[in-house]
Amino acid sequence: MFRIDLSASDVAEADALVASLASRYGTVEDPAFVREATVIAHELPRALRAGLLEFRLTEPHPLCVIGGYKIDDDAIGPTPAHWKDCGGAGRPTLAEDLFFYLCASLLGDPIAWSTQQDGRLLHDVFPIKEHQYEQLGSGSEELLTWHIEDAFHPMRTDYVGLMCLRNPDGVNTTYGSLDGVSLPDDVVEVLRQERFPIRPDRSHLAANRQNDDGDEQLRRLRDRSYEWISGLDVNPEPIAVLFGPQEDPYLRLDPYFMEVPASDPEAAAALDTIVKAIDAAITGYALKPGEVLFLDNYRGTHGREPFTARFDGTDRWLTRLNIARDLRKSRAHRRTADDRTIY
Repeated sequence: MFRIDLSASDVAEADALVASLASRYGTVEDPAFVREATVIAHELPRALRAGLLEFRLTEPHPLCVIGGYKIDDDAIGPTPAHWKDCGGAGRPTLAEDLFFYLCASLLGDPIAWSTQQDGRLLHDVFPIKEHQYEQLGSGSEELLTWHIEDAFHPMRTDYVGLMCLRNPDGVNTTYGSLDGVSLPDDVVEVLRQERFPIRPDRSHLAANRQNDDGDEQLRRLRDRSYEWISGLDVNPEPIAVLFGPQEDPYLRLDPYFMEVPASDPEAAAALDTIVKAIDAAITGYALKPGEVLFLDNYRGTHGREPFTARFDGTDRWLTRLNIARDLRKSRAHRRTADDRTIY
């Protein structure tokens, strides 16, 4: 993996910046902060800025981990029971949220999905009791199988960011890629063709809808998104699994939600080949409190090992950001040019 380790002086510099911001902004969802974040991010320590620039421009590895940032376990409070209970101002993790968001802003622009966590930019990821056995980030007992984030969506994120607030059981985030993997030419040719139907993952479905607050236009836009996603769930569109550079292709797949029709055995065999190849290369990393992980969503898959949650306020707690390098790709699906929510 590609690592950026902060020195003591780097951490002190970042802490001072975050403290000054915490007195001006009560949440990273504040539109004023969202607009200024990219400019403010250039006040982060130079070594951090230089490392993230190298990760973005040279694509040295699908995974980047920033280490050295400190977290006060008592100050952040107990792990919440549900994400709907921990949004808005007054979060005890404001300092961590601000630092994480600024780091992400050096890679691109954080985006939100109207169909996930009520359209919030910053997501909370921890076990939810009613999701124990679900194929969701908020599950626990089930292995979260490796995948490209939101692989079904044409406007899927370029980077997935995770910040670890708490991980007492050392639960691994799994990851894999095609680095060092050689696929037969005929398999690659098939995987570059749009022959692989894919359904939306469960987190985007209307069953997870929690909040219908907002004006009538917002409700209509959200309804349109849910309708489109529900349609894809019934009639999934075929996609290409590989695309981009010939020698070092990008990935788009989520095997758990892909099923090639029996009428196309060649495509089914090609999908089976790449899934087995990535399976063989999967490894894991247990994030430590304060660490930030960025995954290149075009080059690497990720998942999570199963674990037994206690639901007592001490469980694993991460925050997540989806980061786009080019907001214009989604302009037709956002209300205004500077709106970050995709409908």
